[in-house]
Amino acid sequence: MAKNTTSDKKSEKKEVGKIRKWFKDLKVEFKKVVWPSKETVVTNTSVVVSVIVASAVFVGAIDQLFMFLMRLIYNAH
Repeated sequence: MAKNTTSDKKSEKKEVGKIRKWFKDLKVEFKKVVWPSKETVVTNTSVVVSVIVASAVFVGAIDQLFMFLMRLIYNAH
């Protein structure tokens, strides 16, 4: 088993320093973020859910229409 050399220890310290710097930079960037208010989040979420429900109803209605037309076509013969 090889012993750690001084260059290995230096490279490990550099890696630890890079990770520490990354977390410090991350903290600084999070302080710059403008977080939305609770009301904004609730409003945006309700809009998204409403659009999803409306889209599902629309696609379901189109599907039912096509199924009805297919039954008319295949039962006519």
